[in-house]
Parts: sequence; C-alpha cells; structure tokens
Amino acid sequence: MKSKEHDNHHAMMVADFKKRFIISIIVTIPVLLLSPLIQEFLNIGNILQFRGDSYVIFALSSFIYFYGGWPFLKGAFKELKNRQPGMMTLIGLAITIAYIYSSAVVFGVEGKFFFWELATLIDIMLLGHWIEMRSIMGASQALKELAKLMPKQAHKIQKNGKTKDVELSNLGKGDKVLIKPGEKIPVDGIVYEGKTSVNEAMLTGESKPVAKKENDEVIGGSINGEGSVKVEIKKTGEESFLSQIIKRVKEAQQSKSKTQDLANRAAFWLTVISISVGFITFIAWLFFMQRQFSFSLERAVTVMVITCPHALGLAIPLVVAVSTSISARNGLIIRNRAAFEKARKVDAIIFDKTGTLTKGEFGITDIISLNKDLPKDEILKYAASLEKNSEHSIARGIAKEIDNKYKVSNFKAITGKGAKAKINGREVMVVSPGYLRENNIEFNKEKIDKFTSEGKTVVFVIIDKKLVGAIALADILRDESKKAVKKLKDMGIKPMMLTGDNEKVAGWVAEKVGLDEYFSEVLPEEKADKIKEVQSRGYVVAMTGDGVNDAPALTQADIGIAVGAGTDVAIETADIILVKSNPSDVVSLLELSKATYRKMLQNLGWATGYNAFAIPIAAGALYPLGILLSPAVGAILMSISTVIVAINSRFLHYKT
Repeated sequence: MKSKEHDNHHAMMVADFKKRFIISIIVTIPVLLLSPLIQEFLNIGNILQFRGDSYVIFALSSFIYFYGGWPFLKGAFKELKNRQPGMMTLIGLAITIAYIYSSAVVFGVEGKFFFWELATLIDIMLLGHWIEMRSIMGASQALKELAKLMPKQAHKIQKNGKTKDVELSNLGKGDKVLIKPGEKIPVDGIVYEGKTSVNEAMLTGESKPVAKKENDEVIGGSINGEGSVKVEIKKTGEESFLSQIIKRVKEAQQSKSKTQDLANRAAFWLTVISISVGFITFIAWLFFMQRQFSFSLERAVTVMVITCPHALGLAIPLVVAVSTSISARNGLIIRNRAAFEKARKVDAIIFDKTGTLTKGEFGITDIISLNKDLPKDEILKYAASLEKNSEHSIARGIAKEIDNKYKVSNFKAITGKGAKAKINGREVMVVSPGYLRENNIEFNKEKIDKFTSEGKTVVFVIIDKKLVGAIALADILRDESKKAVKKLKDMGIKPMMLTGDNEKVAGWVAEKVGLDEYFSEVLPEEKADKIKEVQSRGYVVAMTGDGVNDAPALTQADIGIAVGAGTDVAIETADIILVKSNPSDVVSLLELSKATYRKMLQNLGWATGYNAFAIPIAAGALYPLGILLSPAVGAILMSISTVIVAINSRFLHYKT
C-alpha cells in the first residue's frame, strides 16, 4: 500500500513540475517583453514602455518566483533544516538573491534589475526537473510491469465441477482453478490435471517455454501455452512468487549503496564550494575588477546555478534503478546493494553441489548389457517399468527415463536391497550390489568399481534369476555448470565446491565441471568455517547455495547467493537471489555488477568533470574572449548535464 502511495506521489510531482513549468513560461513572455534589454534587442522599447511598467514586471516576476520557484524554496528549507545543503539550496539561494536585488532596484536602489534572467532561470529549472523525474520514473518501469503481470480474475472450479470467474482476492490456498490456453496463470500452484507449456520469460528470464504436467509447479504471472490445465493453489497474495520478487526489488532499490554515499559527500562539498566560489566571484568582480554591483551579482548567481550538483545527485540513483530493473527481468533479485556492488571484486566463488551444480536428483549415466540378446534400451525398459511402483529416489531416477512402460504385476519391495515383479510373464528384479554378494551372483567387479570411484550408484537387473545388465546413476550435473565454470575462469575467478558428499563423488563432479578446488565430507556446521578459510587467503568470496545448511555459509561469505528453488532460510540470509537454479546466472550477476559499477563511474566522472570545467567559465574566466554566461544559459547547461546522466544510465547493459 505504501509503495502504491509512493508511486502516486511521484507521478503527482511529475505532473506538478509540468504544470508549474507551463504556467511560469506563459507568465515569462510579458516579463521578457517588458525587460529593457530585450526591448532594446528587439527594438520595441517605444511601443511597450509605459509609466509604472517596472511595477508590472515586478508583480509578474514575483508570481514566477513564488509559484514557479516554490519547489526549490521548499527544498532549500528542508536541506538547511537537515543541515545537508545541496542542489535545492543552491537554486533557492540563486533565485532569492536575484529576486531580492531586482526588487530593491524597482523600489529605488541604484542598479539594474534582471527579472527576465530570474524568470527564465526558474522556467529552465522546472523543465529540467520535469525531464529528470520522468527519466527516474522510466528507469523503474520494469517494477510496474511486474505488478501488471497478474490477471484480474481467475476461473475458480467449484464443488460441482463448474467454473466461476472470481477476483484473485477471493481465492485461497487449496482452491482449484482452470487455466485455458493463452491465459495468464493467476496463482502459484500445482498442476493436478492436464499438460501444457508455460512461458515464464518475464519472471525468470528463460525464453524457452517450460513443459508442465501433473505435479509440476506453475508460477502466477507466467503465460499458459497450448493446453488447458487445472491447478491447485499453494500460495496467494504476499506469499506468491511474483509478490516476493516485487518485494525483493523494492528492498534493493531502497538498500544502501556505498557508491551513493560517495556521491552524496561529493554533492555536499560541491555545494559548499559553489557557494564559496560564488561569493568570491562577486567580491572579485565588484572590488578588484571594479564592475557594477548587478554585473558582479549576476556572475555569482551564474556560478551557483551552473554548479548545482543535480547530475552528481542522480549519478548513482538512476543507475541503481536501471540495474535493479534489468536484474529483475533476468531473474536476478538483489536484496543488498552494497553486496551487489562488491560482487565486481569477487575472485573466488564457492558452489554448493546438490541443487546448484547438480539437479539434486538421480539420473542414468551408464547402462551395461550382459546379455547379447537383450539390448540396453530393453534392459532399461524392464527396469523403468518395475521401478515406477517404487518411491525410492534411485527408482524414480530410472522410472522417469521411459514413458512407454510395460504392465507390471505382483510388485514386491525387497527391503534395503531393491524390488521385484512380474513383467511380460518374466520375473524381473532390480537390486543392489549387496543382494548379488549375499546370493553369490558373480559380476564384473572391476567395471563396477570404476563407476563407484566416480561417485555413481550402481543397480543390477536380473530376469528369470539371470543377471542381464547394470545401470549406473548419479546426481545429474546441470548442463550449464561446466559452461558457467569456464566463464568464471576466463574472468579470473577461482571456482570451488563445498559438499557433504564423500571424496569420490566430490572429485568426480569437480573433474566433470572443471572446478579448481573442492571440499568434501563437510558437515553443515563446518561450511561457514570453510568460507572463512578461503577468505583468510585474501579472496573476496561469493557463496552459492540452496539449503537450510547453507544459511551460515551464505551469511559468512562476502556475497551470499541463494538459488530461487532453495529454502526460505537460504533465501532470507542471502544478499542476492537467483530465480532459476542456473549456475550461469552467477556469471550474469558478476557481469551486471561490473557493468553497473562502470556506469556509476561514468556518471560520477561526467558530473564532477562538468562542474570542474563549468565553475571558472561561469565565474567569467573567458570574459576577456567575449564569452559570458547568463544565469539562464547556466541553467540550460546544468539541465543538459543532468539529462546526459539520465540518458547514460538508461544505456546500462551487460554481456552474458
């Protein structure tokens, strides 16, 4: 609710600046026409000069000062009250000095007023702020797009089987909904009937449609493909995946940035320098150069206007807004800005094995046929048909490999050793090496030992009491793991692995993926100590994990990265969350961190360099060459500088 109010407030401010700009510029027209310098330039003095014209221009300028200048006066008061003088202080001081001095001239003080400079200065400041705030809103647009992903209604399945369209707010856990082809999925839930493919690109960055069948999870906000599915709701409202993403993105936008601290300090000192240089400029022109009071004052006002640290103040926030939006679109949720900025310095990254480098589920790696009349695919079909009735993780790993299975009867589990059943009139068994040893069944121990040395699990297929084959399984390596590790090495980052598995399993995974180093047989409570050990070598360490036992290590690491498929505990202790369980996203994260920092430096370099160049020119250093800037021209240059920073921020991109 607060966020919605904040967004509405921001939109109202944009509209307010637009309105003040339009009204002020309309009132500026007669101010310009009544100004002696403009009349002289246009040669219309005899036409528009009349008795009391100075009071008319005073009244019009007073309106522009109080109405158009109000946002700056109010901002200056707030900054001074908080003892943090900044850009609003400079603008407020500049227009107030110009207004008070010009007003004094109207009422008898010797000199010349510059109401037209005051009016155009305020107009340009309003225009600059309007453009600037529109840029800020545009930079955060992706967050609003996320919020728009959810449909307004859903087809709720009632007890009688019929559907009724209801508002999302009327849905709860356990309710069931129908999702038709092409519709947005309204809730997070589990498919209990039907098959389809789902486009999750806006949520995960994955462009390829994801196949969904019974017992698969679907995410609210993703787009259903070609099939109708029925879904049981598991999460609603604030618990939903999309709501959590929006929450994390907002946390990131509001979290503290160390680079922003640097920019804030620079802006503060630039304000102090600007006021000081403005005062020195006034004294130098008035007393040392013997120029008129109005001329000297105009130089001081121009210095304060042209050096307003607007660009410096926006250099970091705009990049933060853009990078946060980019990361959200690509499935990288930043919770801690300081940690994200530090990610560019990472020189060692430690992966948890299960669920991160691997899928955390068994898959077949090798099939051996010991019967020349029985090919490998037939052995697998018999084994998969038998194992479809078992709940064991190894059994599931075999069963999922074959869709078209044989009919099974008389299924019976052999406790701790395997299972058996009748298939096609034959007795089929899938058993462990222990069963073979107990029953004195001979097998090629040397070949099996090779599999076990690689950390694989081996089961044997027996048909009609004869050993016909063996199947080796392992925790399946993610396809992206090897590619991600290679990229990390190319970036000069040392990839490591931390696992509770034994030395053989860890060594096999490390070799297959190409890791530089690994730690095996690490107990959960020892994981944080291993992170400390690597840090003690002088490395900036990132840790990637997904389990409850990874939480202490994620906290200990310089940057904790949780994969989105992991536990709530891991996610809550992490600095950054990867929506997909994809190691390649770690590379994307580091690349985005580097790109973001480069963009911040570009903006800071431009903002500080611009001011270093602009101050002496505004003070009149090029006056001997006939170059003299008015406050209005100074305001234009200042606004252009701000817009350049805004545009540069929008060009943030990174390569993966």
